[in-house]
Amino acid sequence: MKSFMVAEFNAPLKEVDQPTPQPTGSQVLIKVKAAGVCHSDLHIWEGGYDLGHGRKPLSLKDRGVSLPRTMGHESVGEIVAFGPDVKASDTGDLKIGDVALVYPWIGCGKCATCLAGDENMCLKPASLGVYCDGGYADHMTVPNPRYLLNLRGLDPVTAAPYACSGVTTYSALKKVEADFGSPIVIIGAGGLGLMALSLLKAMGGKGAIVVDIDARKREAAEQAGALATVDGGAADALEQLAQKAGGPIRAVIDLVGNAKTTQLGFDCLSKGGKLVIVGLFGGGATFALPLIPIKALTIQGSYVGNLRETEELLDLVRSKKIAPIPVTPMPLAKANVALVELQKGRLVGRAVLTP
Repeated sequence: MKSFMVAEFNAPLKEVDQPTPQPTGSQVLIKVKAAGVCHSDLHIWEGGYDLGHGRKPLSLKDRGVSLPRTMGHESVGEIVAFGPDVKASDTGDLKIGDVALVYPWIGCGKCATCLAGDENMCLKPASLGVYCDGGYADHMTVPNPRYLLNLRGLDPVTAAPYACSGVTTYSALKKVEADFGSPIVIIGAGGLGLMALSLLKAMGGKGAIVVDIDARKREAAEQAGALATVDGGAADALEQLAQKAGGPIRAVIDLVGNAKTTQLGFDCLSKGGKLVIVGLFGGGATFALPLIPIKALTIQGSYVGNLRETEELLDLVRSKKIAPIPVTPMPLAKANVALVELQKGRLVGRAVLTP
């Protein structure tokens, strides 16, 4: 089995050849067909998160992530083998040869949070590609068949991002669903932003004004159906948002998550509005605390999504025939190139590794 692992932070991924694992217990072995390259992978590769305000960065070690680690949490694969403890009743509609999306946001499976169906919020996470090895490989093991969602004909390469950018934006959009009757603001027109536009339309939203500092990405957002776009770096960005919204802005989804974007999102909201922060770019909050109660704002974090939401998402994609976001397929051997291209902001949409 060939894989590309983070052996040292901020160093090129290490190509590793080792025997292909055999599934044990309730595991499932899949042959990887596609693995999305996500911005979160950059944080793992770089080793931490900028917390701003002069504080020590939050290291991956502090979060329990150990090296070496094979990244890749947006994975699709063909089922090769089930472990010896997997019963027919465990596999549902899955069988050998089926192609499935891997739900990666796995928890301990035993705590109240996991038993309630919110494994992504577990305090003892075992997320694939983060805490356990993921899809930057030609094979990977999945702990249980319940984390495999049959694609039923969806294209593996364009479907892979649904495991993260898809369910992340779907979950964030659900948090502002009450405000779909008026334009919402989406900050960031990368893979998540373009995904959010597609899903917003399918979910019945009026539309979104998209903010990004990259002209190419704003153009991509316009092509994907944005009502309007705004250069987040413009001196009058706030005024442009107010003019293009044509009324009160009650919901902002920040898919970047740095000091400037959260400040812009905060400032453009009307009274009673909601700022949902998804992005992990880093930094410290800069908005004035008294304005939170004065404007009666809600500031909410949104971390990926749960298994139920991922199933809902795939059903939505099939029923509404949602067009996929732009993807750039790359051979697995170019995993390092894909990370650098993403780091430098050269990608529009998603890079997807194809072992």
